[in-house]
Amino acid sequence: MKNKRSRIKVSKIFIMIFFLCFVGAIGKVLFVSLSKNVDGVNLTVFANNRNTVKKTLYASRGNIYDVNGDIIAQNVNSYTLIAYLSESRTTDPDNPEHVVDKEGTAKALSEVLGMDYEYALARLNVKGAYQVEFGVKGKNLSENTKVAIDALDLPGIDFIVGSKRYYKKSKMASYIVGYAKNNDEGEIVGEMGVEGYYNDKLKGTDGHTEYQRDAYGYQMGDAYTTEPISGSDIYLTLDTQIQLILEDAVHTLEDKYNMGWFTFSVMDAKTGAIVGSASSPNFNPNTLEDLTNYVNPLVGYTYEPGSTMKIFSWLAAMENGIYNGEDEFESGTIKIAGATIKDFNYKGWGKISYDTGFAYSSNVAATKLALELGNVKLKEFYEKLGFGSKTGIELPGEESGIIKLTYESELASASFGQGITTTPIQTLQALSILTNDGVMLKPYIVDKIVDDKGNVTYDGKKTELGKKVSSESISKINTLMYDVVYNGLTTIWQPNNVTLAGKTGTAQIASSNGGYLTGDINYIRSFAGVFPYEDPKYIIYVSAKQLDGGVTALANVVTNAVESIANYANITNNDTDIDYSKIINVDNYISSDTNEASKRINDLGLDVITIGNGSNVINQFPIKNTEVLAGSKIFLQTDSNEYIMPNIKSWSSSEVMNFCNLIGLKYKFSGYGTVSNFNILEGSIIDKNKILEVNLKLE
Repeated sequence: MKNKRSRIKVSKIFIMIFFLCFVGAIGKVLFVSLSKNVDGVNLTVFANNRNTVKKTLYASRGNIYDVNGDIIAQNVNSYTLIAYLSESRTTDPDNPEHVVDKEGTAKALSEVLGMDYEYALARLNVKGAYQVEFGVKGKNLSENTKVAIDALDLPGIDFIVGSKRYYKKSKMASYIVGYAKNNDEGEIVGEMGVEGYYNDKLKGTDGHTEYQRDAYGYQMGDAYTTEPISGSDIYLTLDTQIQLILEDAVHTLEDKYNMGWFTFSVMDAKTGAIVGSASSPNFNPNTLEDLTNYVNPLVGYTYEPGSTMKIFSWLAAMENGIYNGEDEFESGTIKIAGATIKDFNYKGWGKISYDTGFAYSSNVAATKLALELGNVKLKEFYEKLGFGSKTGIELPGEESGIIKLTYESELASASFGQGITTTPIQTLQALSILTNDGVMLKPYIVDKIVDDKGNVTYDGKKTELGKKVSSESISKINTLMYDVVYNGLTTIWQPNNVTLAGKTGTAQIASSNGGYLTGDINYIRSFAGVFPYEDPKYIIYVSAKQLDGGVTALANVVTNAVESIANYANITNNDTDIDYSKIINVDNYISSDTNEASKRINDLGLDVITIGNGSNVINQFPIKNTEVLAGSKIFLQTDSNEYIMPNIKSWSSSEVMNFCNLIGLKYKFSGYGTVSNFNILEGSIIDKNKILEVNLKLE
């Protein structure tokens, strides 16, 4: 009986203990649920921090190259400066891992970054911050700036590694290439040009990584990662050497004359590939500080083209059977719908033939042909050549222009390029009929796209848009364009080393108040041409608004550029000792012994220009597989610490550019022709901080 009472007593004790534990547990739960801090841990922070972290792994953006593989745009490392302020980072006082001397650190950083000292100090005095950044001046830092800050050996100073877009050739083809910049999430996003048009292909596919983190932000367990897929590389049809010649033409006009804008584009006559396109104004995509106009001149400028349209109104008359070039008309003036249309000299040249009327750019001749042709037929012919529609080239912001021919007066003005609007790219497309026996080619700017595995996913190529004009009419108009340059009213459009056929244009500028602007400079002057005339390789189109140097200034820079392109492409017709029947395919000399490479080049009958006294070749121009004529210059850059100025007298401007581009020397030309003198002493060590000033003179 006693044992039974004892067991009952023990059971009651256990029940009581269990009850007290249960009550205690409930109390603990209530305490935890109602309290912010338990055992020194802020539970709210703990709950918020202990979660799944998912971070985006941005794909590496693809590069942009020219047609020869010369890099134009690429990603480079950039750095964001940070400072650790929390003393909790330091475990060894002898090796602090947080900012200890705030005043000294602020002073040192402000001197390197050009940052205000008080601002830097304020950032280091942010209360309760674990780490801080330093605003705009502390972002997108270059490798050189990072090295300079690292050399200061400042405790608590570190960097976040990122990337940014870098444009190796600065302003070159800026509106074609466009630009890309980092957004708020750190992703590089393309805007304008090829960067914007092909942003999705260039950016690739982002990856991500996931992991659990604890209350203190540290990773718990393994991370699960999906690797990013790098973006595709894009190769443009631009040829850097031709592009630099066009950029030089732009700079020449900018340096000497005032103007509203200027465009200069070159297209491969047989394929439709755009090999160069320069404009003024342009901008530096690395800084964007001088970007004021977001419209790409090649595809987005619409304006009244002027007399270059006579190429196509004359063709319309030929194709409709109403043209006889030997027929004569009275030049000077003609009255249409109460208005008087005049030739540019107002009085004309008496009675002349329609062939001569084209060479003299007679508005009266164009009007007479258009009136006989009629509104419908001229409009249909213009539209058949692509005017009034977008070409579809791989660039954003293309405009279509306006072709409106309702009234007789509109018909007359449209025949000489007034009252309608076109774009440069439309004109280039239409001009392609001249070099392809009447077949029109679609212009293109992308040569190929290559994915991260090296597969070509897009191959730019010649695209024929159909035969638009008969062979007979094309032969006739090409002859007339030759006469403009060589049998017309002026000789200023004649290059010295190649035969050029073309047509000039002078268009009045429409006023916002109606009618047209007046004054000597208020015109858009243009030139459309092909060369060499005998077998055209290139089509050019140039236009300039409000150029105070007039048509002479425009002709000077255009013919000089044509000469340089002809030299570069080996299509000159000069009488020299060069054997033009011997074409040589350039080999690869990079990594070769300098003396050995020089001997091999000389043995081929080529002129070797060795840059520097190094024992090995590190770069060359022209590149491997380029076809050159016997006697051409081959530039070899060696692994030398310094470069000696050669004698460049009698070099062409393109040869000077090739030399300067290889060693990174800036240059400036004046005059036209070949080198007569230059400012850097022959045989002296070249200082790359100086500008090579070259005077050119026609021989």
